[in-house]
Amino acid sequence: MELLTLLSDLPRAKRFLPKLKKLGLTTVGDLVYHFPYRYEDFSRVVPIASLKLGEPGTVRGTIASIKTTRIFRRRLTITEARVEDASGSVRVVWFNQPYLSNVLTEGKEVNLAGELEEKKGKPVIMNPIHEFAGGNATHTARIIPIYPETKGFTSRGIRYLVTPILKTLPLLTDPVPSAVRDEAALPELNTALRDIHFPANITDAERARARFIFEDFLAFQLYNLIRRKKFAERAATSIRADASYLNELIAGLPFGLTQSQEHVLSDVCGDIAQRHPMRRLLEGDVGSGKTVIASLAALLAARADAQSAVMAPTEILATQHFETHMRLFPKSEEGVALLTGSRARLFYGEGLMSDTKRPDIVKRIAEGKIRIVIGTHALIQKYVSFKNLALVVVDEQHRFGVEQRAALMKNSVCLIPHFLSMTATPIPRSLALTMWSDLDISYLTELPKGRKRIKTYVVPPGKRTGAYNFIRERIREGRQAFVICPRIAASENGDEVKTVTEEHTKLSRDIFPNLEVGLLHGRLRSKEKEEVMRRFAEGKTHILVATSVVEVGVDVPNAAVMMIEGADRFGLAQLYQLRGRVGRGIHESYCLLFTDSPSDTVRERLALVAKAKNGLELAEKDLALRGPGEFFGTTQTGMPDLAMKALEHPDVAREAKRHAAKLIAQDPTLTSYPALKQKIRDLIARIHKE
Repeated sequence: MELLTLLSDLPRAKRFLPKLKKLGLTTVGDLVYHFPYRYEDFSRVVPIASLKLGEPGTVRGTIASIKTTRIFRRRLTITEARVEDASGSVRVVWFNQPYLSNVLTEGKEVNLAGELEEKKGKPVIMNPIHEFAGGNATHTARIIPIYPETKGFTSRGIRYLVTPILKTLPLLTDPVPSAVRDEAALPELNTALRDIHFPANITDAERARARFIFEDFLAFQLYNLIRRKKFAERAATSIRADASYLNELIAGLPFGLTQSQEHVLSDVCGDIAQRHPMRRLLEGDVGSGKTVIASLAALLAARADAQSAVMAPTEILATQHFETHMRLFPKSEEGVALLTGSRARLFYGEGLMSDTKRPDIVKRIAEGKIRIVIGTHALIQKYVSFKNLALVVVDEQHRFGVEQRAALMKNSVCLIPHFLSMTATPIPRSLALTMWSDLDISYLTELPKGRKRIKTYVVPPGKRTGAYNFIRERIREGRQAFVICPRIAASENGDEVKTVTEEHTKLSRDIFPNLEVGLLHGRLRSKEKEEVMRRFAEGKTHILVATSVVEVGVDVPNAAVMMIEGADRFGLAQLYQLRGRVGRGIHESYCLLFTDSPSDTVRERLALVAKAKNGLELAEKDLALRGPGEFFGTTQTGMPDLAMKALEHPDVAREAKRHAAKLIAQDPTLTSYPALKQKIRDLIARIHKE
C-alpha cells in the first residue's frame, strides 16, 4: 500500500466510496492527510461506581438488558440499555440508532465512552460511543480524533479506515530536512502521522499538528522565495514615466491625490521603469483610490506603446473599473476596451463609447490597437491574445485561482508583464508578509479629501421600526439604501436565497410598499445582476436587498444607508467592506448593524467597526482580540486555508520563514532536498484547488 493507492482498491473502503468522494478523499494519501480538527479524551477507564457527572471517560461492562422503543409521532427511536460491572450498573440511552439492540445483545462485554449526566434526577449516559471490549480499542478508552465529516459518514467510519492503514503503510520520506527538524524540535513525519490521528496524549497531538503546519509554511515560503528570485531574473518592458504627461493626467483629475496615493504611485512608477517585472500588492480601503493608481499605470504603459490588462472577479466590478476610467480620463486617446462574459465595449476618448462585437475587440487586442483591456476571466480565454502585454492588474486577487492569474501573466510572448495586485480586504500586515512574501506591499491609508466619515451604529432589535423610518426619511431626501442579509452556511440548500427573498418580500410588501425595492443575490444570472445594479445605479430602485454579493464592486455615490441584518454572522473584514459601499458621494452616510445576539462580546466587536479609522487598524485590533476566524468570517472568507493557519500560528509561520531563507541561501535550487521539492509541488497544487 502507498499514498497513491486508490481507496477503491481497499476492500473495507468500498462501501464508503461515495461519502469519501464527498469529502474529497480518493487515495490513501488523501485519507491519511485528512486530519482531525479536535479530540475527545476518553482515555480514563473507570468502574461504573466511580463515574462523576460531567467527566468524560470510558466504562467497561456487560449488557444486562437492552430494548428499542419507536415513537412514531416524533419519528424517533430510543434504545435503552442497562450496563453493569463488578462495581455497579448504569442506564444508557441512544437516540435514533435502533440497530444497536441487534448488535449489543445481552451478555456482550462493551466499552462505552461518554459522560455521565443527570436526567429527571437519575444518572444516565446519553449517546455514548460503543465498542466491543477486548483487542485494541479504536473508538474508546483513548484520546479519540474527531474529523471533518459528511452526512452519513462520521468520525467513527474514518477511524475505522485510518487505523489499519497507519499500521501497514510503509515508512514515508520526511520532506522536512533533519537539521531543520532538530533545530525546530519537530517530530519526524511517521511519528507525527501516528500522533495526529491517535495520540497518546494531547501534547503529542499538538506537537504533531504544529509540525504539519510548519511543513506547509516551509514549503510555501520556499515557493515564494524561488518565485521571487525567478521573476527578478526575467526581463520585462521598461515603462519610463513621462513626467509631463503624468502631471497632465493628474492635473486633469476631478480631485487631488492624497499623500498616500502619491507615495504608492511613486513606488509603482519606480517598479515599472525597471527591466525586471514589478510584483506589488496594493492594499487599501474601499474608496481609497486604488483604481486611479491602476489607471495611471496603464496609461503610462499605453504611452510607451505597450498594453495593459485589468482583471476583476465580477462583471459588476469590471464594468465599474471601465466606467471609472472613462469618468476620470474622458479625454484620453488611448483605446480602452471592456471584455466580460456578456459584454464587449470600446472607449475611444473624448467621451465616445460604444458596444461592439467581441471578435472585433479581440482582433484589435491582438493587433495592439487597444492598449488597455478591462475584464473578467474572459481575458484568459484561448481566443484572447495580446501583442505587447506589459502590465497586469488583478483586483481582489485571492478571489481568483492561481492558475487564472498565471494564465494572464503568460499572455505575453517573451517578456514577463509587470504585476499589480489590488485588494480592499483589510489584511493584517503579519498575514500579508507571510502569505505574499513574493510581492512588495503598499498601503493606501487615507481616504480622498472631503470624504465624510460614515456614521455607524449597532442597533438593538427594539429600534427596528425607528430604523425603517430613518431609511424612509433619507429616501425622501433623494438618497438610496442597501439592506444586506447574511449568507448562511447551508446556502447550497437554498437557505441564502430564501433568506434574502423573504426579506425582500417583507420590505417591499409590508414596510415600504410605495417604494421600489430591488433584489440581488448570487444565484441570479449575470444579465439579471447587471440589470438590477443598473436600475439601482440610475436611481430607479430606492432600496436594494442583497447578500454580500455587493461586498465587491458596487459604486453608487447616491447610496447613503447600509443596513446589515445578522451582522454577527459576518467577519469584521466583510462588515467593513460592506460599509464602504456607502459614503462614496457628497452626502452624509450611515451604517446600521443589526444583531439578535444578546452577547456583550458580539456588541463590543461590532462597535470596533464603528470606531476603526481604517481597515488595516480594524484588522490588527480584531485579530488580536478574537482571532482569524472571527475577523474574516468562518464560512465566507475567500482566504486560502494556509492564510488562516498563518494567522492562528504566527510564531510557527515566522520560524518556517526563517528556515526557508536559510535553506535557499545554502541550496538555491533545493537539489539536495528532492522530497521537499515534491512537497512544494503538492502544496501549490492544493492551493490551486482552493
